[in-house]
Amino acid sequence: MKNFIPDKAFIDPRVLNYDVGKIAINHLTELNVPIEKSRRVVIEGKSPLENYSKSKKTIYLTVNKQKKLRPCKPSADYQFSLSSSCPGHCEYCYLQTTQGEKPFMKVFVNIDEILDVISDHIDKNSDITTFECGSITDPVALEHLTGNLKKCIEFFSKSKNGRLRVITKYNNVDSFLNIDHNNHTKFRFSINTRYVINNFEHSTSSFEERIIASKKIASSNYPLGFIIAPIIIYDNWKEEYKELILRLKEELKDYSEPITFELIQHRFTRTAKDLILTRFPKTKLDLNEENRQLKWGPYGKFKYVYPKEKSSEIKEYISKLIYDNFKNSTIEYFT
Repeated sequence: MKNFIPDKAFIDPRVLNYDVGKIAINHLTELNVPIEKSRRVVIEGKSPLENYSKSKKTIYLTVNKQKKLRPCKPSADYQFSLSSSCPGHCEYCYLQTTQGEKPFMKVFVNIDEILDVISDHIDKNSDITTFECGSITDPVALEHLTGNLKKCIEFFSKSKNGRLRVITKYNNVDSFLNIDHNNHTKFRFSINTRYVINNFEHSTSSFEERIIASKKIASSNYPLGFIIAPIIIYDNWKEEYKELILRLKEELKDYSEPITFELIQHRFTRTAKDLILTRFPKTKLDLNEENRQLKWGPYGKFKYVYPKEKSSEIKEYISKLIYDNFKNSTIEYFT
């Protein structure tokens, strides 16, 4: 998949104090991306849908001064951000309701300061501490602008007790293949069936691209995992999830290290449903509340999940597929 090129970039003047900021600006200039220096991002669409569309092609180079990192269970101990939002247009995205009407991409350039904060958190613990860098973004999708993720992998490779977890839907992984990662960075690919990717994960890497990228990462001996999310019930879903697992097995037949899987069934909130229908009025997502049951979420909101019998069927079917085909696998959780 080609690297993402924004239609416009806003530049926080503070960015010029950082080497990564200067590099990113030079790169954007070479790509002929219009640049405006401002502490404020201005997007003026004629409708909420146009604001959303324009935002997904707009980046804001700025700095991240966050000192206290948030917990990130069950994925990791903490989460940190190299950016926010991403170029993808995933219709079901759980960030639909948290990033506002204009989810433009913030790209942070003060990588050394970010790593200093991470180092402080590592030092406070005597045990292994894990960090997730993809909770509110896809770090691989924006890596070509800053090189920040590569710097993180190199930092964690030298850390005694720090471990990095990366999650992506993109296949642009070549810059990570020759890094001495010391097995301290785990790559997890968000994968799904062709139907789900083609219908709901717009502007992301394809089914085949992600699987080939995972093989590249495996060949570089990174710890490897997969998130199958969201698992959706539709006509022929069992056959297509079987195809997915068998295709992974074929490409990873030479990878003998442990592989983890994280399984997440499709869910939505009432607020998210309204927003999804505004942004994707022709969506094929099943958002019929009568087909779901309510579940209390960790952030103080009810969400609609599959009824218990359907949820159990998903868990049992996908789990059996995984364990039958990956003897070296562990399912970390199903939710």
